[in-house]
Amino acid sequence: MLNEINEHGESQFKPNTTVAAVIHHQGKFLFVEELENNNIVFNQPAGHLEKGESLIAAIEREVLEETGLALSPDYLCGIYYHHRPDLALYFLRFCFVIELDQYLKGQPQDVEILATHWFSLTQIKEKHNQLRSAMVLECIEDYLAGNKIELSQLKSNL
Repeated sequence: MLNEINEHGESQFKPNTTVAAVIHHQGKFLFVEELENNNIVFNQPAGHLEKGESLIAAIEREVLEETGLALSPDYLCGIYYHHRPDLALYFLRFCFVIELDQYLKGQPQDVEILATHWFSLTQIKEKHNQLRSAMVLECIEDYLAGNKIELSQLKSNL
């Protein structure tokens, strides 16, 4: 039995679990500008799930670190499975939505985040070559299509 646990734990495929936030107010979306491999890219506030952390705690932490804003998600707009052949990595992304009743100015706490910006959908599409991944625009399009998964659907035993 112990051998089965070790083999299962060490050899079983495990995608990287990430969280992201579509933060929206009046047709604009809050983005972060960051460096990836010496290139400037744009992304939603996003990052990796940490050991012992719930998905909701992870997105609240990532939003705070990358924007300086203490915000909580309203719902999910999608769950994505994405392969990056250039990195030989697989990602399982949970994309949350945060609806704001006013524009907020972000002040990144993470040194890898250069700035925050409010972009319209047109501006985001114009930056398609600078988006961190294809999931960035896909998340926004799913949000705009009205995709909605209630937070109560996320279950955790943490």
